[in-house]
Amino acid sequence: MRIAIVGLGKMGSQIARKLHEGGHTVIASNRSSGAVDEMKSLGMIGAYTKEEVVSSFGTDQVIVWLMIPSDTVDAELDTWLRLVPVGSILIDGGNSKWSDTKRRAEAVLAQGSTLIDIGTSGGVWGYQNGFSMMVGGDSASFEIIKPILETLKNPEGMYAHFGESGSGHYVKMVHNAIEYGMMQSLAEGYHILKEGPYKDIDLYKAGEVWQHHSVITSWLNELTRDIMKVNPNQDGVEGKVTESGEARWALEVAKEFNIETRAIQSSFDVRLDSQKGLVNYATKLVASMRNAFGGHKINEK
Repeated sequence: MRIAIVGLGKMGSQIARKLHEGGHTVIASNRSSGAVDEMKSLGMIGAYTKEEVVSSFGTDQVIVWLMIPSDTVDAELDTWLRLVPVGSILIDGGNSKWSDTKRRAEAVLAQGSTLIDIGTSGGVWGYQNGFSMMVGGDSASFEIIKPILETLKNPEGMYAHFGESGSGHYVKMVHNAIEYGMMQSLAEGYHILKEGPYKDIDLYKAGEVWQHHSVITSWLNELTRDIMKVNPNQDGVEGKVTESGEARWALEVAKEFNIETRAIQSSFDVRLDSQKGLVNYATKLVASMRNAFGGHKINEK
C-alpha cells in the first residue's frame, strides 16, 4: 500500500521505517529536509513539498498520515485539503484533543475526504515491539488502512476501531491519563523503598522481583527497574515533569460527567507542582521514565 508519512520525528520516522520494511511504498515528508534525506537513503520516496507528496501517489488513493503537533493540525489540514483529491484519507496519528478531531472530521468530510484519528502508543520502542493504536472514524476507511495497521502492530502491538470520529483520540487520552497515575504510583513506591526505614534495599533487585509475575508486573516497571541499574540515585535529574495535555482533557471530561478521578488528579497536580520547583526523588523518576519510553528530555535545559 502507498502511504505518505508527514512528520518524521521520533515516532514518525519509526512508523515510516516499519511500513517501508513491511513492504509498503512510503512517501516520506518533513518540515526539515534532513529527515527526508535520511528516509530516502533507506529506500523510501522523498517528498520535500506537499505538492510532491500528492503527485507521488499517481493514480493511487492518497493516504496521508500526519504525525505532527496537535496545535498545528488545523492549519495543516486546511492546506492539505486544498491539494488532495476528493476521496483521500487523512490520518491524525498524534495526540489531538478528541473534540477537536470530531470538528476536523466534519470539515474534511465536507471537502469530500475522510479524517481518521489514530491514538498511537509505544513510544520509541514501537518500531521494535509494535505499536498500540486506537482508531476512530469512518469504518470503510478503517478497512482500507488495515494493511498499514497490521504491519505497524507487529510483532506484539495491537489496534482496534472504537467508533466515530474522535473515539480513537478519546481512548488514547484516557490511556495517557492512566499512564500519569501509574507512573506516579511506581515512582512514589520506589521513593518509599529508597528513603524508608531500610536504607540498604537494592532498588534494582526489588524491581526485578516485581517484574516476574507480581501484580504490578508491567512495561513501566521494567523501564523503572532498568533505570535503577543505571542511575538509582537519579543523579543529574532536575525532577521537573511536563504535562502534555491528555490528562488535563481527561480530567475535564471527568468533571463534566461527575466521575471521581483522585489518582489521576493527584498525579497531574504533582506535575504542575514540579514545574514550580516542588521536586523530589519521585518526580525525578517520572522524568526518567518519560525519557525511557518516549525519548522525552529528562531536564528542561
